[in-house]
Amino acid sequence: MAKLKNIIKQLSIQDFDAIYHNLANSNADKSAFLLKAMRERNMSDSQIMDTLQVNTNAYYTLRSRLNQKIEEYLLQQMESPRTDLLKKVANINEMIFSKKKAISIATLKKLEKELLDYDLSNELTMVYKALKKLNVNSPEYFSYTQLYNQHISYMLAVDEIEDAVANYFKIFSEYTLSGSQDEVEKLNLTRDRINEKCDSYESHRPYVYKSCVNIFHRLFIDTNAGDMVNNEGEAIEDTFENIDKILELYHRDAIYAHLQLVFDYLKLEYYHHYKVYYKAGSFYENVNKAAPVMLTFCNIFTYPSQFLYTKIDRHLRLETEKEMYQENIELYDDYLPDIEDTPNYINYILYRAISCYYAKKYDEAARWINNLLNELSMKKFPHAMLEIKTLLALQYCCMRDFELFNQLTNSIQRQIRILGKENCEDIVLFVKMLKTGISDVKRDKYIKISGMIEKYQQLKQERGFSPTRYIRMDENFKLTIAQQDPAVLHM
Repeated sequence: MAKLKNIIKQLSIQDFDAIYHNLANSNADKSAFLLKAMRERNMSDSQIMDTLQVNTNAYYTLRSRLNQKIEEYLLQQMESPRTDLLKKVANINEMIFSKKKAISIATLKKLEKELLDYDLSNELTMVYKALKKLNVNSPEYFSYTQLYNQHISYMLAVDEIEDAVANYFKIFSEYTLSGSQDEVEKLNLTRDRINEKCDSYESHRPYVYKSCVNIFHRLFIDTNAGDMVNNEGEAIEDTFENIDKILELYHRDAIYAHLQLVFDYLKLEYYHHYKVYYKAGSFYENVNKAAPVMLTFCNIFTYPSQFLYTKIDRHLRLETEKEMYQENIELYDDYLPDIEDTPNYINYILYRAISCYYAKKYDEAARWINNLLNELSMKKFPHAMLEIKTLLALQYCCMRDFELFNQLTNSIQRQIRILGKENCEDIVLFVKMLKTGISDVKRDKYIKISGMIEKYQQLKQERGFSPTRYIRMDENFKLTIAQQDPAVLHM
């Protein structure tokens, strides 16, 4: 049941409306009602059964039929020129046994050209395999055998490269939470293997895939390398230019159509990294609008939730951080984060919580963080858990919930003792600020907090995962955590 509800929740408005009207127009009123009830999530299963006047068995049958209808609709939406090509490939064996040889060869050569236009290497192997059979007594048999072997080798290599790229970003996501140098070594080795494998083929696809990794690695791991140059000494802007040409040339390629968003995001991060903000802004709007899509589908080609921190950074720079909350309501209305993708999931939840904080909706921010801590076990990532709990303590401080604040800070301090104060000096100072702000002592409170902020800002933060660093420690911060009139604070 949960799986069907999730599928219905993730349907676009257009798809939902189309399925609903199809059911209603075909007199499947019960299925239409069930679809709407699951979409709106305002009724329990028992309430739905009572309304429809069906027993448990009939209800599960109805649910099964609805699931089947949704799958049939979604399959129909996949129809495209590419789908037509795949159908032709599927009928190759039938054709060579039912059509005359000359017709079959002519058809296969036409199909070969179309598949090359779409760069469908897997399907090309089927074409060359058939052409080998048809030319077994012809001198062309040898050339088709070579083409077949080349494409088999290339197909396997591309699969291996795709797996390695996905693995790179999986390792990176874990590194952001752990901060382990062992993960950095794994990232370096994985990147080197990807480059070595890609360099064995003079083809655009391996170049595109390795560029996803090399540019990202340069921006977030190998930050001491020469400015604006990737692992191979190629200027990153030259890489972007080459990628743009490839994506334009192979615009029919389905993967490339979606990778356009990934490279727009990398351009945004590149210009943001080097503080060329006017150029970063030219990519920000497109990436921001497509952020739910990127977070859902692009984690095998990049680390998409990094964008959310870049977004916070941008709003803080422009002093528009209060705008994020309202924008999120509209932008992420239909977005359903994947809890199994733990690091990206955590970043999304914390982004929502930080947005609530800047909108002064501290109770909502606390709910986001509490739900996160209840849903996930963070024992593998103690520093990350410390950051998350500190962010929650900030909300309790702003809410003046003394009991929950004291319980949480006691837990934080126990964890600090285990990890060692020297390994989390910034968190020690952050919690000290909060405790000073929430205390009953009024004398010199404002001055003490200001002094601690100066020390905090001088600390060098080594951890990659640090959402507390996105809390602006300005006058509003001081007044909010102390919650006293400025004149009183100086008494």
